[in-house]
Amino acid sequence: MTELACGLSIGGHALPNRAFLAPMAGITDAPMRRLAERFGAGLVVSEMIASNALATGHHDMVRKLGKSGNLPHMVQLAGCEAEWLVRGAEIAAAAGADIIDINMGCPAKRVTNGYAGSALMRVPDEALRLIEAVVNATPLPVTVKMRLGWDEDSLNAPDIARRAVDAGVKMITVHGRTRQQFYKGTARWNLVAAVVEAIDVPVVVNGDITDLGAAQTALEQSLAAAVMIGRGAQGQPWLVGQIGAALDGQEGPAAPQGRDLVDLIAEHYESILGEYGIQVGVRVARKHLDWYLEAAGGASDPQRRKELLASEDPADVLGMIPQIYGDWRLAA
Repeated sequence: MTELACGLSIGGHALPNRAFLAPMAGITDAPMRRLAERFGAGLVVSEMIASNALATGHHDMVRKLGKSGNLPHMVQLAGCEAEWLVRGAEIAAAAGADIIDINMGCPAKRVTNGYAGSALMRVPDEALRLIEAVVNATPLPVTVKMRLGWDEDSLNAPDIARRAVDAGVKMITVHGRTRQQFYKGTARWNLVAAVVEAIDVPVVVNGDITDLGAAQTALEQSLAAAVMIGRGAQGQPWLVGQIGAALDGQEGPAAPQGRDLVDLIAEHYESILGEYGIQVGVRVARKHLDWYLEAAGGASDPQRRKELLASEDPADVLGMIPQIYGDWRLAA
């Protein structure tokens, strides 16, 4: 595959720009990824998928495998047993995955208590055994997302990244915090530079990238090839594409306002209902509706907000969306 203008590719899959949507459990489902891609994201990643649950046919994990658009389909798997990660990669490949990402960054206790996610950084030899098993089991390019280390006494991302690349990994993403920081404090993008210097595949910097200025500073300090945007895209799925275009000196998509914003939010809401069904979807959609409120930068009437977020009647919600969002203008 021919590389595009940004000159960045993963295992032969060319990417249109250097700004990616991060995998976020319960957030970057197919409806969210479709919107981010429409607005020009350089790459979108599935929600974290538990490999053992996927291998046993868990409905929700199978749903998360769904392809969302025309970008390379990157599926993130989590697990602590080679058997299940390998089987998960095989199932993902059969479902149309183009790239397999191994999660070594999730700090949640429900994940790390099972020695998956960022807990793997405490046991580098075991982490490498899992990586090697997946790389050897699939022809798809394999990538890894990690943190700086487990804690301040074990900032071992450069060493683990080097060993992962020696095993065949094609890209490394580093969140600029340790696991023990969770999401507290600030991401230390400068510490990602040691990972860049240790390996010869693209490194992506992640953490606290909420606007173009932060993206530019993160790239300067980390020396990374690209940025990955997570919480900053909540309520503004156009942000990733805007940053990606701007990093390449191009004009990005305008943030939707007025009627366009109303239509987008209504479309997102209905897509969520289609993805999950009405009973579950009305609850899943609430956090997105709330994030759109926050991103819009205006003060909403507390009672109207309560009604919007509590309603389980899609018709009522769709009727309230134009009233609540229609006249707002997004904050710069």
